[in-house]
Amino acid sequence: MANTHKIPPALSRVTGHASRLPLITPDKFHDECAVFGIYGHKEASNLTYLGLYALQHRGQEATGIVSGDGNHFYVEKGMGLVADIYTKSVLKRLPGHMAIGHNRYSTAGGSDFKNVQPLIVNFAFGNLALAHNGNLINATVLRHELEAYGAIFQSTSDSEVIIHLIAHSRADTLLARVIDALNQVRGAFSVVLLTDDGVIAARDSYGFRPLCLGRLRDSWLVASETCAFDLLGADYVREIEPGELIVLDEKGMTSYKPFPPTRPAMCVFEYVYFARPDSRIFGANAVYATRKALGRQLAQEAWVEADVVIPVPDSGVPAALGYAEGSGIPFENGLIRNHYVGRTFIEPEQSIRHFGVKIKLNAVPEVLSGKRVVVVDDSLVRGTTSRKIVKMIRHAGAKEVHMRISSPPIISPCFYGIDTPTKRELIASSHTIQEIRKYITADSLAYLSLDGMLKAAPGVPQQYCTACFTERYPISFTRAEELQLGLFDPSH
Repeated sequence: MANTHKIPPALSRVTGHASRLPLITPDKFHDECAVFGIYGHKEASNLTYLGLYALQHRGQEATGIVSGDGNHFYVEKGMGLVADIYTKSVLKRLPGHMAIGHNRYSTAGGSDFKNVQPLIVNFAFGNLALAHNGNLINATVLRHELEAYGAIFQSTSDSEVIIHLIAHSRADTLLARVIDALNQVRGAFSVVLLTDDGVIAARDSYGFRPLCLGRLRDSWLVASETCAFDLLGADYVREIEPGELIVLDEKGMTSYKPFPPTRPAMCVFEYVYFARPDSRIFGANAVYATRKALGRQLAQEAWVEADVVIPVPDSGVPAALGYAEGSGIPFENGLIRNHYVGRTFIEPEQSIRHFGVKIKLNAVPEVLSGKRVVVVDDSLVRGTTSRKIVKMIRHAGAKEVHMRISSPPIISPCFYGIDTPTKRELIASSHTIQEIRKYITADSLAYLSLDGMLKAAPGVPQQYCTACFTERYPISFTRAEELQLGLFDPSH
């Protein structure tokens, strides 16, 4: 039973672009990371590239692929998007029948090329590469202990702690060392590792982040989401279970259960926002259907008399469709998204009001003018973007603007692999719904209730982590971890 705690040397190339930051900070939780692995295919690196392309939504800051032929590792990394980094000539430099890949959006460690994964080392047991989705709450504590024993870190990423724990383990096989290392870390991990002999994939006992297993003829694959398998024409086999470790090698697929069992705490926000709508996660449950169910439940809880329902595209579309079905109010596309926005803009010298939002979204007066409008979005983090969207809709002639959010108010940061604002930046942590409504200038504002969200989500409510909505964290923190995470003020 989980505790609930409430708190106040390989061949390497570098490709790609210098780090680029977007002009505006979206009013969303940032994406996390994507992992992919394949064993037993002559075009392993090409398939890894395609898998990462399908998983681009989980991380847009940097990407990396490591391939292996049984004797050597070959590495390509870059800051930027998958399609920008992996050209034909780059992929030709990645031979071998096995590979792992990673898309990164920095959570722990910051934006820096040295933190781009997979991380690669060569030690007594040969070559080893690691790609990690998640966040380790005891990373700083472990890092200090390892440095005291002489470990030299090359990055500021918490993922490198796992590599050093493997290297320092006294176990007599590489697999035993991996298991030993992962049993020492606390927090969220869905990891893939490449060795000279194959691919290892593991998921923490809580199952915070998704990880699934696929098959492409004689090849085995692992990926953060099933949409990667769909692009490759691979078959979804099953979810890698919480607390499970698998080995993909010449023997096929071998499963182990080496971690202490606990109650699952899968991230419900994967259904709300993170996962691609066409993916199946957490046991092959369809994300799109769940998001529509969230919208229908929201309509039951927060119906309002209106003429039209519109989404905040693209993530708000399924919930808005569900709200329209549940409320009987017609669905329209009242906001059009520019899908060709890059990660950098030349900001106009003369101030253009709401430029950051308008370059991504534009209102359609023919849909909105004179109408009572329900605007459906999946979440509201800081409120800044929602405020601009409401004003944009009014400027297009809307008579009333009613904001509906298909998740509960976000009051707490995440420590399990999502790049979230600090608690003081979360508007719902310090303001009432009525105060938020006034700030975003909507005629009304309503969130989906916690019970309603869990009712609409597949499975039983007890299997989900809802810490960002409740401040109840599945893993209790030690005092050292509270200091590391900024949860404890030693002056008090």
